[in-house]
Amino acid sequence: MTASPQRLTVAVDAMGGDRAPGELVAGGLRAADELGVGVLLVGRPDEIEPLLPAGGVPDGVELLAASEVVGMAEDPAAAVRTRKDSSVVRAAEAVRDGHAHAMVSAGNTGAAMAAALFRFGRLPGVARPAIAVPVPVPGGRPQILLDAGATVDCAPEWLEQFARMGREYARIRLGVDEPRVGLLSNGEEPGKGDDLRKKAHGLLEGVPGFIGNIEGRDVVSDRVDVVVTDGFTGNVVLKTIEGSVRAVAGLVFGVLGSDEAGDAGRTVTPLLLGAASDLDPDTTGGALLLGVRGVCIISHGSSSARAIVNAVGVAVECVRERAVDRVAEAVGDAG
Repeated sequence: MTASPQRLTVAVDAMGGDRAPGELVAGGLRAADELGVGVLLVGRPDEIEPLLPAGGVPDGVELLAASEVVGMAEDPAAAVRTRKDSSVVRAAEAVRDGHAHAMVSAGNTGAAMAAALFRFGRLPGVARPAIAVPVPVPGGRPQILLDAGATVDCAPEWLEQFARMGREYARIRLGVDEPRVGLLSNGEEPGKGDDLRKKAHGLLEGVPGFIGNIEGRDVVSDRVDVVVTDGFTGNVVLKTIEGSVRAVAGLVFGVLGSDEAGDAGRTVTPLLLGAASDLDPDTTGGALLLGVRGVCIISHGSSSARAIVNAVGVAVECVRERAVDRVAEAVGDAG
C-alpha cells in the first residue's frame, strides 16, 4: 500500500492516549468523512474493528496492524527501541515508507517524538527538534510556543534555531507575514535571565522579527506571535496555563451556577461557554514536531474525537503548505 498522491493520508496512532482506542478511532472516522482525507488507523485490529461501522471499514479508511502499545508512563526512547511493533512506531514508519503523508499521536509525547526522530531523521542543520504548540489568545490569534517539551536542556544556539523554525511555522499556522518573536525570560531587559537566556538573546538579535525578552505575562497576549524558550520551561508554562484556565473556569461557572446569581447567571453562562470554547485544547489540533523530516502532530493525552479531527486537519495543512521543506529552508538560510 502506498499513499495516494490525489488524496492525502494521515496515519493515526489509534492506541495512544487516555481515551484510546474509542475516541481515536471515532476521530479518525470523522476526519475521513468530514475532511475528505485518507486515514490509516494504526493499532490492534481486535480492538479497532469492533469500533468500525457495521458495514466494515469505510471508504478512505484503512487499518495497519500493530500489536504493541507504548504506555504513557514508559521511558520513551527505550520503548521505541524495544517495542518495534507498537502503534506509534508503525505510524511513523508508515510516513517514512510513503504509506501516509503525516502522522498523529495522542499517546506518550516522548515516544511520538522519538519515533518520528528515529524513523524520519532530523532536517539538515537542525541540532534538536522542538514541539510547537499553539496557545489560544482570547479575542485574538494564537501564539506559537516552542519548545513545549522536546528538548529539556538547551544550548543558546538551539534557541536561535527554535526561533527561526517557529517563525516559519507561524507563517503557515497563523498566516502572519512577519511574525514577532520573543525570548521568554524573567525581565524585558537584555541582561535579564540565566546564562542560557543571556547568551541566546545575543544570537536571537540576528533573527528577523525578534523584539527582545518577554515575560510570563506576555504569554497568552497579542504582544508576540512566537514565544521561544527551552523545553523544560515551555512545558511548565503550558501546563500552568492549562491549570489556570481550569481553575478560573471552575470558579466563574461555580459562582454563576449558584442560587445567588439567579437570572444573571443564566444569562451570562451561555456567553461565557461560547468564549471559553476558544481556550479548549481540543480546538487547537495539536502541536507540530519541528526539525524532523516528516509531519508529526502530537495531540494531548485526553484528546476527544473532535481533537483528533482537528489534529488531522493540522497535519493535512502542514503537508499542503510544505511545512517541513519551509522549516528546512528557514534553518538553512541562517547557515
